[in-house]
Amino acid sequence: MPAILRKLFSKYYWHFIVDKKEIYLTFDDGPIPKVTEFVLDELKKYNAKATFFCIGDNIKKNPDIFCRIIKEGHSIGNHTNNHLNGWKTDTKSYVDNVLVCENIISEISEKTDVIKNSKLFRPPYGKIKASQGKQLLKRGYKIIMWSILSGDFDKSITKEKCLSNVVKNTKRGDIIVFHDSIKARHNLQYALPKFLEIFTKKGYKFKAII
Repeated sequence: MPAILRKLFSKYYWHFIVDKKEIYLTFDDGPIPKVTEFVLDELKKYNAKATFFCIGDNIKKNPDIFCRIIKEGHSIGNHTNNHLNGWKTDTKSYVDNVLVCENIISEISEKTDVIKNSKLFRPPYGKIKASQGKQLLKRGYKIIMWSILSGDFDKSITKEKCLSNVVKNTKRGDIIVFHDSIKARHNLQYALPKFLEIFTKKGYKFKAII
């Protein structure tokens, strides 16, 4: 991400400063049948933890998959209830939509042994107005952006290019975005297993954001 954006929105999280070989995998837009389950299966192979930024409507449709994410030790983040574009939504409607998702997360996570009152948030498309961000920060949210975007959702990017995007650019402390979505499935299923294998061999640990 351009340095100017990180400077302008310095209260948001773009990466983490760490002294160990740790990276932060994140997955947007789920939970989705088969796709999110594939991600969870791959993460388990490497004892990797990640953060899933979930859409409220998808949580309601797939509560069992959502509960599996929690039970397997991953973090949950709010991604609005309906994948809203903040630039095209007034502030009140946007914040209200986030709160709907927050309530769904709380209600369904109560079915697990581990209660997740998540205060992590990622704006869909990375598009959020300053006024929206200000309101969410006041409500105690950590706004999590990213330092590496895989591009797995982009139909014009080959699966090899998707893998190359993350392998060539990832360093310790980076926040990396993949998508557990139908659109990203083809590239994700190729790139994620190879990425996990490559960086595990390099001695990296995959951490959830808390």
